[in-house]
Amino acid sequence: MITEDILKQKPLTPVQWARKIAWRHGVGVAAVSFALFPLIWMISASFDTLGSLSAQKLIPDNPGLDNFRELLGNPDQPYLKWLRNSIIISSANAILQMFIGATAAYALSRFRFKGRKLTLMTILVVQMFPQLLAATAIFLMLADLGKSIPALALGQTTALIIVFAGGALGINAWMLKGFYDTIPAEIDESAKVDGASHAQIYFRIILPLARPVLAVITLLSFIGTMNEFLITSVILGGNQNSITLAVGMQQYIDGQYNARWGPFAAGALIASVPVMILFMYLQKHVVSGLTAGANKG
Repeated sequence: MITEDILKQKPLTPVQWARKIAWRHGVGVAAVSFALFPLIWMISASFDTLGSLSAQKLIPDNPGLDNFRELLGNPDQPYLKWLRNSIIISSANAILQMFIGATAAYALSRFRFKGRKLTLMTILVVQMFPQLLAATAIFLMLADLGKSIPALALGQTTALIIVFAGGALGINAWMLKGFYDTIPAEIDESAKVDGASHAQIYFRIILPLARPVLAVITLLSFIGTMNEFLITSVILGGNQNSITLAVGMQQYIDGQYNARWGPFAAGALIASVPVMILFMYLQKHVVSGLTAGANKG
């Protein structure tokens, strides 16, 4: 019946097609163009040998690889070391944020204890304040803490990872708690009847079901750490061997925005590759996790 109804439908006239369908394609093309224009401009600037912001064109007159050679061949500004530091710190931070947030959210979602509502409200209120307000406090805390624990002193990668690991606890816990609340509590009760402990329920049942949102949090944490500049410069600004890519790349445009725009754009282009790889990998896991949950009912 459905096939017959489709065959009986008359084809749209050009005017009807323009009114019903064409404008949707136009909106989609405009949205995609708006989103891709900065990326295209950055790619163009990366291959423009002039390296000048004022003379930049969408299609460069003198394309070449001079910006990449200057970026990778400058011993005073080790780009590859900055990139390696960023990947290590971002990966460690993404894993820690995901695990800490998932654990806290499970406790807030499944357990009932005194002060639970107050804890949720406190987490929500704290997230309302910008991260900029904590920069001075973090600097003073690490300056004093480093006297007793050298690994947590200013300039140490460990200190930055720990600060980042707890910095996003609030928003991650809220996101995960909302997802955990959609998982029926009867699953936990059935597992308890079968003799499963809280740890077995958490690691073998809850976490596999929460794979999609865990993948999203991991991706957002990785991207946020790669792009973070303020807190990173406050903690690692004095240690040139451990600074991240965002702090190091700032040296290319510090006080000379027009002179070294080409190498800066080339570095930003290379830095986008790890993020794209992680996004493609986690996207596969998000889709497979949603599909598996639908099949299992």
